[in-house]
Amino acid sequence: MKKILVSECLYGGRTVRYDAGDTTCEDPRFLKWKEEGRLVKICPEVFGGLPTPRPDSQRIGDTVQTGAGKDVTAEYTKGAEEALRLAKENDVAFCIMKEDSPSCGSKTIYDGTFTDAIKPGQGLAVEYLRNAGFVVFDEDDIGEAEKLLGE
Repeated sequence: MKKILVSECLYGGRTVRYDAGDTTCEDPRFLKWKEEGRLVKICPEVFGGLPTPRPDSQRIGDTVQTGAGKDVTAEYTKGAEEALRLAKENDVAFCIMKEDSPSCGSKTIYDGTFTDAIKPGQGLAVEYLRNAGFVVFDEDDIGEAEKLLGE
């Protein structure tokens, strides 16, 4: 059975989002994969050592910083490395990651101004995964992911 790496906030069951909010994916296909035991969950930020809740962070150039200007690049890098390790260890078919996140965004991320503005880009974990050859979807691309799974 092919495995799928997913953002833990989409998986649900444990509070990991920076704002302690809930973004559990309720798509029936995602829930079916969860029931089948296909999903390998990861919150790169928590694995990187950051607490929940935690200050909002955004990618600014090659760094990740909080709104107060604290550099948290090291924590995000550690989490990105863990996401890549899990993807390789589980030989995942692809990844489904939370859009807009500084770790998991696959198409868009916040623009680094902390004004809720979005720009094209990818989170640090997604960058690591893609650089290693993994295909990454977001929670709105379940149909495309399903086609790639081919089962």
